[in-house]
Amino acid sequence: MADKLGILVGTDKFLDHVIKLTDAAHAKGKDIEIFFTGSGVRLTQTPDFAQLVGKAKISVCDVSFRGFGLSGDVPGVGFKDFATQARNAEMINSCDRYVVF
Repeated sequence: MADKLGILVGTDKFLDHVIKLTDAAHAKGKDIEIFFTGSGVRLTQTPDFAQLVGKAKISVCDVSFRGFGLSGDVPGVGFKDFATQARNAEMINSCDRYVVF
């Protein structure tokens, strides 16, 4: 079984770091989960966000997303991937490593 990496993104900075970490972990065959919350949900609106699709299971905090006035489709994020902080707690519990941005 592959190691599992959890990434919490709570800021609208450092998307390039998140992408590079995800690329490196994906290349090593790791399972990756990313949860975007707080101002981190703003990153879902950037063109580079799509680079994460297919490399990680992506979830977005629905409360933060709506709170920042965002709406519409997000690449790689389905209806059920808009979640509460409980999803973040599940990710923490299931991951071997957990990184916070």
